[in-house]
This record gives sequence, C-alpha cells and structure tokens, in this order.
Amino acid sequence: MRTNIVIDDKLMAAVMAGGEFKTKREAVEEGLRLIARRKTYDGLRALRGKLQWIGDDEAAWAKYREEQIAKVQAKVAGLPYEGEIDPIFLEPGFNLHVQPSPMVQEPAASDATAVDKTP
Repeated sequence: MRTNIVIDDKLMAAVMAGGEFKTKREAVEEGLRLIARRKTYDGLRALRGKLQWIGDDEAAWAKYREEQIAKVQAKVAGLPYEGEIDPIFLEPGFNLHVQPSPMVQEPAASDATAVDKTP
C-alpha cells in the first residue's frame, strides 16, 4: 500500500544508522513488524501462570497424536468423537501410520497339540 508520511529526520537518520537499513522503507517496515511482534509477545505474557507443562514433550506429542488419530478414525468410521480435529491430521497427504484394527478377531492358533489325559 502506498502511503505518504512525514517522519522526523533525526529519528530516521538514527534508525538508518543503527539498523543498517538500505532504504527508509525497510526501516519503516521493520518498525511495523516490531510493533506487531510486540503485540504477540504481550499476548503470550498474559498467559503466564495459565499454562501447564507436563515435563515430557515427547510423551505429550505422542499422546496428542494418538488422540488425533483416534478422532480421525472415528470420523472416517462415522462414530462420535469429542473435541476438534487438528486440520493437519485431515490433510489428504497425511499418513496416519496406523493399521486399521480388524472388526472380528480370529482366535489365536496354538502350536501345542492337545493331549488327552484320560486313562
């Protein structure tokens, strides 16, 4: 967006020298990015004390993945599920890496032969 603005010459000279910007546009855009980033940081700081870390990121991500896969499988099967599904798990290229469980389980075959103990 093209905009004409009046900027303090001394302030612009100090910013250009300190930030090693090639153009005034670069300096202004970086200032705008900084303000936007600051707003995001303020939002994160407002969450202080409201989030809980369980301490094991690997276990937490594995649990989250299992929950999401279970929800996707329930959705595909037309079964009810609670909560929302993370959109990444719904993408066509996403591979669940989970074998669908059989509907009917066959009894396990035993290698041992039956022995008749009647006298």
